[in-house]
Amino acid sequence: MLEESEARRSILEYTSPGAVIWVPLELALGQVLAQDIVGAMDSPVFDNSGMDGYAVKAAEAKEGATLRVGKIVQAAGGDLGLVCGEGEAIRIFTGAVLPDGTDAVVMQEDVEREGDLIRIMEPVEPGENIRWRGSDVCAGQKLLSRGEIMTPTRIGLLASQGIPEVPVHGKPLVQVVTTGDELVEPGAPLIPGEIYNSNSPMLQAAVEKAGGIGAVSHACDDLAELKAVLSRALAVADIVVIAGGVSVGERDFVKEALTELGVVTEFWRVRVKPGKPFLFGRHPDGTLVFGLPGNPVSAYVTFSLFVIPVIRKMLGYDVKVDGVGLGDVSGIAAEPMSNPGDRPHYLRGVCEGGRVRLSGTQQSHAIFGLSRANCLIRLGPGQEVVPGEMLSGYGI
Repeated sequence: MLEESEARRSILEYTSPGAVIWVPLELALGQVLAQDIVGAMDSPVFDNSGMDGYAVKAAEAKEGATLRVGKIVQAAGGDLGLVCGEGEAIRIFTGAVLPDGTDAVVMQEDVEREGDLIRIMEPVEPGENIRWRGSDVCAGQKLLSRGEIMTPTRIGLLASQGIPEVPVHGKPLVQVVTTGDELVEPGAPLIPGEIYNSNSPMLQAAVEKAGGIGAVSHACDDLAELKAVLSRALAVADIVVIAGGVSVGERDFVKEALTELGVVTEFWRVRVKPGKPFLFGRHPDGTLVFGLPGNPVSAYVTFSLFVIPVIRKMLGYDVKVDGVGLGDVSGIAAEPMSNPGDRPHYLRGVCEGGRVRLSGTQQSHAIFGLSRANCLIRLGPGQEVVPGEMLSGYGI
């Protein structure tokens, strides 16, 4: 039975970033750049005014000086090719091309105007209130590096350069397969012995939250049906996640079905609680296969610990073996916690205001407590935690 860190290391060794694709800026938010991006042009692309006011020669715009205003106004937009003569000023607006012969802009609030004349109330220095060409970005300058995450402001930066699309790693398709005769889809009537299928929508949502594309299917506890469902999943998906049927019960057919479909099981069972009956395998076509326990809490915890890192690495994130691709959280224990077992135990907790408490019942079927949790708190074998002790974990 593998330790959790060794299991994650083994899984990540078989994981590579997805193929590089180009996506339009409007679809790039939150995605990871697959290549460096360099500037396509200088920004600003021309010298322009940073204020509404008057373009002048700074040497002539001394306090109390009087200048004659030209008849034509230079507004933002087309360059009118204006030239400022001696003793003149040109009315200009923010973003407009700087007229030839000028090297400063006097703000309109700093002059008094009478007819075609302005009196300078506040002098300016050369370059004042001017945005010089290339002062923000130079053509060929590195703008963003491979591995950086696209944010609204980075999207704005690239748009300002006229760059319409960016290279990212394609989102992996994750096929979630649930198993079990007892499972019924939400909305259908139940008969005694049946339960609603919570794993399917929960894990599909978890895939989407991690950045992948989720799809779902279901198979009853029948080897032939399971093989058919898994065969279709293996044909289309980058990752297949199977919830249930990976243990050693007489009706647990997952391992047998996978073997008959050519999937090589790299390991089965991990030293972690909840979730010991966990399987990882590979199909010859490169599809990665995960077998999760059927209990909802166990399924979600093992998905978080072992599948999310794979999705994140495929998307181009820098994933560490000792992390799981989730946000780290920390806080002071608000109550006693303990792990009397011989495996690391991931307790479901709530971290608020720097304090951590348990979210409710910690049994592997208790989905209400899981729904209240916002973090997983790892306790080592035999670890005892007293109130006030510092804890760390992963956000969920």
